[in-house]
Amino acid sequence: MVEVYRRPRSLVVPVHALLHGSIKAMAQLEQNLTLWAQQLGFVLVGFCRIQRLDNREDFFKQWLAEGRAGEMTWLEREPERRLDPRILDARLRSVISLAYPYPAPRPPLIDWPSELRGRIAAYALGPDYHDVVLRKARLIADTLTAEMPEAVTRVYVDTGPVFEREWAAAARLGWFGRNTNLINRYHGSYFFLAEILTNIEFDAPSEPYREHCGSCRNCLQRCPTKALANDFKIEPRLCISYLTIEHRGPIPIKLRPQLGNWIFGCDICQEVCPWNNDATKAAAVNPDLAPSLAELMKLDDHLFRQRFGKTAVTRTKRRGLLRNAAVALGNSGNPAAIPLLKYTLEHEPEPLVRAHAAWAVGQFEGRIAREALFWARAHEPDPMVKAEIEAAICSQSAAKVPSATPSCTTT
Repeated sequence: MVEVYRRPRSLVVPVHALLHGSIKAMAQLEQNLTLWAQQLGFVLVGFCRIQRLDNREDFFKQWLAEGRAGEMTWLEREPERRLDPRILDARLRSVISLAYPYPAPRPPLIDWPSELRGRIAAYALGPDYHDVVLRKARLIADTLTAEMPEAVTRVYVDTGPVFEREWAAAARLGWFGRNTNLINRYHGSYFFLAEILTNIEFDAPSEPYREHCGSCRNCLQRCPTKALANDFKIEPRLCISYLTIEHRGPIPIKLRPQLGNWIFGCDICQEVCPWNNDATKAAAVNPDLAPSLAELMKLDDHLFRQRFGKTAVTRTKRRGLLRNAAVALGNSGNPAAIPLLKYTLEHEPEPLVRAHAAWAVGQFEGRIAREALFWARAHEPDPMVKAEIEAAICSQSAAKVPSATPSCTTT
């Protein structure tokens, strides 16, 4: 179904008033843009002036120097543009910051190991948010240019060198939580951010949004990999969302058990946040949050594109999703996972997936698991996968076949 949006008539502000900087006209424009954004589904709208983000410069440089960008090398490009968008276009004067909600996660109450179900972060369900939110944000930007042909607009939704949280905080949409998400007292943190950079000079908020985390440490205490620190910082290289999405290679072995059944992203630090309680209670149970791991392991490239082609899950690609699903199967402790993993070792074309399937088989004891690994060792051509197979054989605690026991020298 094609969505049709009609701009409210009340949005029109006399052009001559805007051109002459009428305070009353600008206030009316802000009010009308806010109304239009709300009709498009945005729950928060804020305005702020563009100034160089001097207060974030040292933090960002140190963050990069510590290697926290990991494989997200694009974060290292054009750092000055992130601090001052006017380097891109000297005409820019203001930011319109927008928050678009997505349903809070409420997976079915199941015993995931017995049913072999994974977990997908709530934001990734449905059409790719980049497309949905960007289209609606552009409608707001188009409104500005329709009313003021001289208006310059640049729209971003998780794209381009823009500090989204910083501008949203400056526009008083919320505060930086200990989980490093932007949090609003009335809307929690289950929302996407969009920014419209423009040459129109909107008024800045008189004071920042006050921090309301208080003494709460839920997110720090419940993070399985301890990626969050007391100083409102995150170590992305430990974050499950980073590991299952942005990290392209083998997941560090010591972190694999902490992933549980998360196969794309992670919602834990938001699920345990008290400011999200109301949203969680209001959410409907969504079985798509817990897909069958068996079904995922059977996806070829065509079926992957057919199922996830228009969603954010495509970011991790098929091999990344199946890599993560293999880890979840290994974490399940359910012997029913062994035949799935055995089939993967024998037929999967991607070495990265086979490598993690080998590790997963190594989490099980018994003859069937061990025979699967010995068969794979005899037939595997890829050195990386072979190394995982050897490590898996060495880690098993089942009785070893004397004639086939390898010499274990794992690191």
